[in-house]
Amino acid sequence: MQSRMFEQFGGVCAGLAGLAGFGYSAAFIVYLHDTSRKAAYVDDVLLLLGGLLAVGAFVAVYGRLRATDEGFALLGLLLAFAGAFGSMSHGAYDLANLVKPPATLASDVPSATDPRGLGTFALVGVAVAIASFLVLRGGALPRGLAYLGFLGAALLVFVYVGRLVILNPNDTALHTAAVISGFIVNPAWFLWLGAVLWLGRPVAATEQQLGGVVPA
Repeated sequence: MQSRMFEQFGGVCAGLAGLAGFGYSAAFIVYLHDTSRKAAYVDDVLLLLGGLLAVGAFVAVYGRLRATDEGFALLGLLLAFAGAFGSMSHGAYDLANLVKPPATLASDVPSATDPRGLGTFALVGVAVAIASFLVLRGGALPRGLAYLGFLGAALLVFVYVGRLVILNPNDTALHTAAVISGFIVNPAWFLWLGAVLWLGRPVAATEQQLGGVVPA
């Protein structure tokens, strides 16, 4: 059983990750219309911090879901960690180039650490989908959170594929999906998750497996 203190810590991480994701989306939109260094700094720092905060949130989610299916829960955690690391690396890479710009840097070359958002979008999306599947199977978290998670996962994977093949961030379909994902669905998912982890109690494996009945 996961400690109450860590669940609350995971809840704080999830809530802050949601706010960081919203801020990152806002800074990125600003940067698309006005390529200022200030917007770029905010964008990169929030991308880095968002990935770091997501780690704490997903570890807490793993603690809730492992009794439902430990293998799938671990797979989701590993993918989430890989995605979060990609996000942190992407932000740190861009930040390093911003603080001390290299002599030459092609603007159309994908990030060496997170090409087209493989980690930030695709891997995190798959991790959220796995977590949502386990929530529906075991009921360790609200079912509504699972449905919102499936929507968020689909949008994240679509954004990754769009950035991979369309490239233009101002493309109507890609821009719409990114806005809905970055400003509404993903922040809402993380904030809701944060509230559940902060307010709820840890769920023991025996309680989940026996439908909430603990043997005497």
